[in-house]
Amino acid sequence: MATIDIHDLSGRKVGTFDLADEIFGAVNEDLIWEAVKHYRAGQHRGTHATKARWQVSGSGKKLWKQKGTGRARIGSIRSPLWRHGGTVHGPVPRSYDYAFPRKKLLGALRSALAAKFADGKLIVVNTFELKDSKTKAFRAALDALKVDKTVLVVDAPNSGNRNLELSSRNIHGLELVPGNEVHPFHLLKYDRVIFSHPAIEKLQVTLKDSLPKRQRKPEEHEEGAKKASAAPRKRTRHEKAAEVA
Repeated sequence: MATIDIHDLSGRKVGTFDLADEIFGAVNEDLIWEAVKHYRAGQHRGTHATKARWQVSGSGKKLWKQKGTGRARIGSIRSPLWRHGGTVHGPVPRSYDYAFPRKKLLGALRSALAAKFADGKLIVVNTFELKDSKTKAFRAALDALKVDKTVLVVDAPNSGNRNLELSSRNIHGLELVPGNEVHPFHLLKYDRVIFSHPAIEKLQVTLKDSLPKRQRKPEEHEEGAKKASAAPRKRTRHEKAAEVA
């Protein structure tokens, strides 16, 4: 089992955290690509539109009679064949979002975390508790953690850390997200990722619970089998009827 150092905001090492091998192990690049593609499709606004012939301004009167003039027949000035006419089969406002299985998304998140850890760009701090909401103080903390490029800051969900929100919002190239909203796209977009200890601990538990049975460790299978054997078996309808009789 791999471990990662836990630092405080001054850059000192204050402990270690055990990383589960099934979470921070193999990297599935194809799955990450699918998750990022789905995220970007959902961000596509899809507000493009053109006007059809029924939406273009202009009279619907026939410009000249059908025959006898020697000119091409025409029914309306709004015809797509004419300049300033309507557009045929043009784009219309629509959503580019599509369904994406949650298991695949969590698998991509595991792979993205493993890739960040393998590159040495995953940082864990014990807490993001700040005395005041000063951008200068938080910038100094980032410098102590050797963050010189873009960074993603992940705090525990519903932490209510107002000082962190105010001190980080004016730093260029920084994004703050709660632990339950982190996406593989975020992990790839930013050069480094800083997790608070409670955030990465809770995220690791969630990702371990979402693992398929074939990827779990043997001891987890044994614990599940013990719980299943200890649970009382439900009686069938025929067994209940025999007891009553």
